[in-house]
Amino acid sequence: MVGINLRRRRLLATAGGGAMTALAPMGASRAQADYPVRPVRIIVPFPAGGATDILGRLVGQKLTEALGQQFIVENKPGAGGNIGAALAAQSAPDGYTLFMGSPGTHAVNAHLYDKPGYDGIKDFAPISLIVKAPNLLVVHASFPAGTLVEFIDYARKNPGLTYGHTSNGGTKHLAGELLRLKAGIDIVPVAYKGSAPMMADLIGGHLKVAFDDLITSLQHVTNKSIRALAITGESRWPSVPDVPRVSELGGVFADYDVTAWYGLLAPARTPTAIIDKVNAVVAGALQDKALRDDLYAKGVEPIGSSPKQFQEFIAAEYQRWGDVVRRAGIKLS
Repeated sequence: MVGINLRRRRLLATAGGGAMTALAPMGASRAQADYPVRPVRIIVPFPAGGATDILGRLVGQKLTEALGQQFIVENKPGAGGNIGAALAAQSAPDGYTLFMGSPGTHAVNAHLYDKPGYDGIKDFAPISLIVKAPNLLVVHASFPAGTLVEFIDYARKNPGLTYGHTSNGGTKHLAGELLRLKAGIDIVPVAYKGSAPMMADLIGGHLKVAFDDLITSLQHVTNKSIRALAITGESRWPSVPDVPRVSELGGVFADYDVTAWYGLLAPARTPTAIIDKVNAVVAGALQDKALRDDLYAKGVEPIGSSPKQFQEFIAAEYQRWGDVVRRAGIKLS
């Protein structure tokens, strides 16, 4: 009898364990299907008012409308985006922390900093590439050069000319460094904490030259507070068709292309079901004509991608910008 009771207890224990194992994924699946059941934060690793912030809030608004919970932007600036990126990477992979990434945080910083505090490839699960955006080379209204050729000539005659940018290792910084390398000029980067203070200094004449996103500088170019000498991307922009590409100079400049991009990511090991759910909302929003027209008007090109496509894109950018950083000899501590 004792043996029979013992076998019965073992069978019940085994059956109970099997039931618990079966119930666990069912519960997890249900939680993912119901996602989100509470507010979600979107970490933006730069100050309010910049391109990453503007796009983070736009994405958050679309996700809020579609999923019925608040997607709230939290600005965590510092160290070229490393502080916010590290915070996101260390967050629970439950879908309640998302991150707005850029070339700086996911393709450049690993080559610039000895200890950025996170791995942009291994520590994140890509969700979707959102937009691409060229930068503008802009100058104060009184700057003596009226074209890019004149700017290069002026810089050669005035070594040590400073230019503003908004993040060490970001595309604005690298746009200046790549121009320095190709033109053989001595221009010196000055990092600002965001586009808003940089534009204030440029408009006020305290700064003479800057590289900035179209999304934050276009309005000032349009109202003639500043002048645009060149665009850093692979094509001219409809809103400023008279502003030439740097690559139009030809020769060593023919392959000059510095384009910012912004995309949504989550901490690594975030459930695939959640990644796919957020991706579907973003993809749908980016097909809306009114939104696409608004993004183009702001100076960014709507893209959209699958998580796998975004992952492959980041890997390619990582290699490309690593090469530029090494050639430019840039290193930050």
